[in-house]
Amino acid sequence: MTSSETARRPLGQDTGASPAGGKRADVAPRRVTGPHRWWDRVLVADPGLGQLQAGWRTLVAMVTSLAVGYGMAHALSVPTMTGMMVAGMMGLMSAFAVAGNTWLQLARPILWMPFPYTAVLWLAAALHDDRALEIGLDAAALALTFLLARFGPLALLTGMMMFNGLMVGIIAKIPSAMMWQAFAVALVSAAAVLATRLLLCCPMPREDLLRTQRAFVVEARRLADTMVEALDPDADLARVERRTNRSLRRLNIVTITIDGRLAQPETATDPAVAELLHRHLFDAELALRGIAQAVRVLAGQSPPERLRQALAVGMLLARDTPPARAGGLRPAVATIREQADAILRDPGAGPRAAESAALARRVAELLDSLADSLVSWLALGERAPESPGAVPFQPAVALENNRVPGSVAPMRRALTARTRSGWQRAVPFVRAPLHAGVAAAIVCPIADAIDPQRFYWGLVGVMITLFGTNTTHERLRKFGHRMIGTVAGAVIGVLLLHVTGHHHIYWTLAVIVAGLSFGSWGLQRAYALWVAGLVTALVQLYGLTTPDSRMDHLLGERLLDNGLGVLVATACAALIFPLSTRAVVREAEHGYVRAVQNLLTQVCARWEEPDSPVRLRGAARAVDAALFEVTEVSRPVVRMPLGVRGRAPHERMALLNTAAAHARALAVAADVDIDLSSPLAERARLITRTLTDSLRALDHHLANGTAQGAWHPVGPLVQEFQRELRPAAPGPRARRLQTALRELGALDAALAAFAEQCGLPPASGAGREDGPTPAALPRQTRSSAADRCRPQSARPAAAPTATAYAPGPGAEPTDATAGVPVTGAVRCAAHPGGCSAQITVVNARGQRIAHTYTDAGHYRLTLPAGHHTVVVSAPDHSPRAEPVTVHAAQPGIRLDVRL
Repeated sequence: MTSSETARRPLGQDTGASPAGGKRADVAPRRVTGPHRWWDRVLVADPGLGQLQAGWRTLVAMVTSLAVGYGMAHALSVPTMTGMMVAGMMGLMSAFAVAGNTWLQLARPILWMPFPYTAVLWLAAALHDDRALEIGLDAAALALTFLLARFGPLALLTGMMMFNGLMVGIIAKIPSAMMWQAFAVALVSAAAVLATRLLLCCPMPREDLLRTQRAFVVEARRLADTMVEALDPDADLARVERRTNRSLRRLNIVTITIDGRLAQPETATDPAVAELLHRHLFDAELALRGIAQAVRVLAGQSPPERLRQALAVGMLLARDTPPARAGGLRPAVATIREQADAILRDPGAGPRAAESAALARRVAELLDSLADSLVSWLALGERAPESPGAVPFQPAVALENNRVPGSVAPMRRALTARTRSGWQRAVPFVRAPLHAGVAAAIVCPIADAIDPQRFYWGLVGVMITLFGTNTTHERLRKFGHRMIGTVAGAVIGVLLLHVTGHHHIYWTLAVIVAGLSFGSWGLQRAYALWVAGLVTALVQLYGLTTPDSRMDHLLGERLLDNGLGVLVATACAALIFPLSTRAVVREAEHGYVRAVQNLLTQVCARWEEPDSPVRLRGAARAVDAALFEVTEVSRPVVRMPLGVRGRAPHERMALLNTAAAHARALAVAADVDIDLSSPLAERARLITRTLTDSLRALDHHLANGTAQGAWHPVGPLVQEFQRELRPAAPGPRARRLQTALRELGALDAALAAFAEQCGLPPASGAGREDGPTPAALPRQTRSSAADRCRPQSARPAAAPTATAYAPGPGAEPTDATAGVPVTGAVRCAAHPGGCSAQITVVNARGQRIAHTYTDAGHYRLTLPAGHHTVVVSAPDHSPRAEPVTVHAAQPGIRLDVRL
């Protein structure tokens, strides 16, 4: 949300926060910002708990449907296995194919499922004596399912229930006279599943959003802890680099997921508040990225010891400070600034020390910006902004099954671009049905020859291959997962079958439900986990009718039929209206370039018309989403070492990642009112127009495969503009503009290198000296907090003093090599007897040398001689950093901390 008013509005005026003393309704309550909990690791691995919810839904739906099927079978005199198969399909499909955020979105599809299902069951019963027609209808039903997928979720569910009805009809051979009983079983089980889902799995989109926000907080703390490790002079920098990159990647995915959840109408109560939440989280992520980059550079420079210690303490405080008390970071910020300023004022400081001090000041500024963003995030109250500059939230990311979409959008765009005229306009509708129909026509006769009773295994292989995959690489990866999961599930299932036996029906049902629930949980994590859980459950069913001596043969046939179906479906998709993986990758890159173009258009509008309601952060988030698409479609079938797979794909992705980082920083830095003279304003327009024209040329090259125009670097224009701007417009807004121009030049350099990799030549006479080269790009993100109005931080309480205590009579002197014992108590007003807290000690070199927890409010440490900082972190309190000096001759030190 940007306008001339919002750029200058102080906290509380544009956040919707209630005035002082008024009632406050926080958007991020305690369960988002509270202390460490044991399930935080689960939240980071599964933001919003979507995977666990899928497993829980399957568990509830399957237990309910099987129990209802068993009871209805006895009530209607239907064979028990028939009743449980009919009802079990209602539970399975409701858990997998029905999702919604309201009771109506759940009730309509769940109560509709019995009608197409039992209608096709009746058709399957009528065709028991015509084998050829039965197999042909199976193939036609599979093709119809893919055709109906183009017409919405309810149509897709109808097609899936028809296909499943044919499969169950073939397996169970239900007679026509039993159709009314089967319909009653399906309808009652569907109603029961709906009731239990509303009771035990009630959709709570608001809670899902809060859990995702909690994942952001936890990942931010993990990143800060990694930065403490990076500041250790003995740290393994390669390991720190891997941990940092992994943490930043997860942090970005979580923030994109939050934006996607905000787009759900049942989640955000007010669009303007949703926009503010998006804005502050964007700024917080940007500050964390900048801190990580600066600390990584500092870690390789060997900064002065006192500066290193101040930075390590600041990172520890950032890790342990609850967002609700983010103002507690400011004493650490002041300490870092003091140490950095002392080095910069020292005439004897060398150039490396001065560079480290400048980077440390940068870290301090970013910590301050992080505190501002978190405080603003929590200050969002029940009052929506009323200013005309308020922009309602507009989603830049649309989640699919609560996940960030990957290759589906580039695939659809690439397919549509190739089929825009004549009969080809029908190709997007008939392509997938043709793949399914032709593959089924090839697979069914072969699978029928292998085992006439279970030919449908080949059909299942075709279906799972074409559902959810868009490129040949994805289908081949799915083939590998299918094979590995089938083997693992077969081994586990046979072992469990030997344990439970063939005649304990309740144990068999328990294993079936547990296997399906585990598979549902793992489906979004790795497809092989779902297959392993499914095959484990199926082995229990096979054990009811198959002797142990034939089980290995049966599972081998299943592996063969499934593999055959996957490979035939992959071949049909590659030969019928083919769409190469490379074409999808180019379309994803094309979407990325268009997203950067949109960001530059918004920047130009922001500078030319300060009152225009542009969304720079939203445009930068769209760049992130486009980058995620490029990453997903560019994944190889098997990850190989860099030297084996070549450097070109790696370099292209590195350039796009670098450009995305500069796009985020540009979105924040450019969100400022500029009041320039006409010549300077025209020069700013020339820079953005030149870069936009270069992007159009690259866009045309990616879309059509032919170079039209060239890349015109804006580095010389940016440098000239910066020289003229310095004396013309001093002040904080000018500094923000200078930052925006630097990021604009770095973005141009990264994209110019990417364009050259794609085959778009630079303009004649444009050398690398015109701007920063991609290899020399600093890759540092910038913050917008340099001129933001900050609330006055509270004066920290007086620090307790560390006093040496006298040893009792007969006490032996302490061995200097063993260290000096440090004891004390941690208390607060609510816990005068002692607080539960964790104690971390950092030495003068920034190394963590000790870590412990209090026991009944008391702690004991052994520290070597030297200057140290003791950081005390307790729930519901801001962490405290207390200096302590240890002398080797001291018998002991007493350090009590009052929170």
